[in-house]
This record gives sequence, structure tokens and C-alpha cells, in this order.
Amino acid sequence: MRIGTVRISLKILERIKQCEHNLSQERLPWCLKCFLFRLVAKMEKEKVRDDEKPDPEDSLDFSEQFNQLELLESHGHLIPTGTQSLWVGDSDEDEEQEEKHEEWYQLQEKKMEKDPSKLLLWAAEKNRLATVQRLLSEKATEVNTRDEDEYTPLHRAAYSGHLDVVRELVAQGADVHAVTVDGWTPLHSACKWNNTRVASFLLQHDADINAQTKGLLTPLHLAAGNRDSRDTLELLLMNRYIKPGLKNNSQETASDIARRTSIYHYLFEIVEGCTNSSPPS
Repeated sequence: MRIGTVRISLKILERIKQCEHNLSQERLPWCLKCFLFRLVAKMEKEKVRDDEKPDPEDSLDFSEQFNQLELLESHGHLIPTGTQSLWVGDSDEDEEQEEKHEEWYQLQEKKMEKDPSKLLLWAAEKNRLATVQRLLSEKATEVNTRDEDEYTPLHRAAYSGHLDVVRELVAQGADVHAVTVDGWTPLHSACKWNNTRVASFLLQHDADINAQTKGLLTPLHLAAGNRDSRDTLELLLMNRYIKPGLKNNSQETASDIARRTSIYHYLFEIVEGCTNSSPPS
């Protein structure tokens, strides 16, 4: 280990603590402290160069099992409580998805092969285009097959944002007006999850932009309640057939919902004072 590395790093950490107090108790990011701990651990593993000899008085001894957790435990008091990590790396769920390679998907398909309807629903949701095409070409199941909540393969592909699968299903006769037990159409599903390209495709294939669920929610209501739905809101609000004044069973318009939940409520200025056309019969 290089001379004084650990001790210097700990002094830096102490200095951070002092600066933090001087800055009106503003807390520095946890990731900065984490970086220092990683630095110490990394330096500990480095070999001493041939022309450098460590001074026993200037270095700290660590066991062979030394790790960052030991350092954190012994010097954790330097880290103020209440700090939050700014780490933006992949979540555990993302890592789990990456581990699902082709072999995993093939195994799942093999398990469902005796139930073509279940397999088609699953394949549409998981973006397994080749499997969808095979099942439909073999006429192994009906394109509008449904699950227990009356979702069709088109619903599943729509809420998952799989445009190529949506195209294939529609080309094979999928019903763009199919509704679930709650009255959701595939367009509702696409707009709820801000899948703008899918929503645009469905609208081009005669999906009802003003369709209402059993709770009287339109696709616009659902998009308005999504904080990340700018693109979908623009798509819907720019459509000549949109009826922004429709109310849900709570007597709220989509604009009312957007004012309460979205930073994009200003987009509704697009339709203020407009008289909308009626779609062709």
C-alpha cells in the first residue's frame, strides 16, 4: 500500500465533515463519501513499487479480509445521518432483466407451448415477435384471445410499448376497440404508459381517441395523470377529434387532473377555445 494513503483519505473525510458543518449543515452527497471509501480500498490493494518502501509508522495495517464494510463500520460516524445516495445506476430489477437471455425465454415458451392462448398473450407482452408471428401463422390461437381480465395480446403489447408486435397483431386482425373488464381499450393502455408511437399507430388505425372506461376515463385522462407523458399529451391534444372537456366519474376533465399531477398542464392551452370536429362515421 502506498505511503499514508489510508490516513490521508481519512483526513480528507474529516475535512469534508468540517466543511459540511460550515455550509449551514448542508449535507454532501453520500456518493462522495462512498467514492473515498472505494479509493481507500483500491489503494490498499495496490502493490508497493520497487523503489518505494512503506513507512510502518505512516501506514495502517489491514487484515487479508479487509473490505469497505470494515472501514465503513469503523469510521461510519463521519457520515451524517439522513444522506441519500445519488447513484443512478441500474436497479436490481434492471440487472435481473439483463440476466434473462434467449435461453430463458425459450424455456418459458416451451412451458406454455400446450396453451397457445397463454403463450400468445405472454409473447405479445415480452416483445417476442417471432413467436407471435408463428402462433398466428399456424392459427394455433385467436388473435383476440383474452386473459382473465379480458386483456388481449394487443392490450399487452400496447402497454409494454412494443410497436412491431402491435403492427403484427393489427395486420392479423386484432381489434383496436377491444375492451377489458374495466373498459380499457389498447389506446388507453398505450397512453397510460406514455407509449406515444404505439398510441399514434393505433389512432392511425381508427382507435377511438375519446373512448371512455367504466370510470369514464379517456386516454387523455390517463395521459394527464402521468408525470412523464409530455409526448403523448401533445399527440392527443393536437388531434382534431379530441374532446378535452369530457369528465370522468369524479367530474374531472383531463385538464383538471393535469393541473394536480403534471408539470405539463400548460399543454392544454393548445385546445382552449377550440371547437372540435366530429370523427367521420
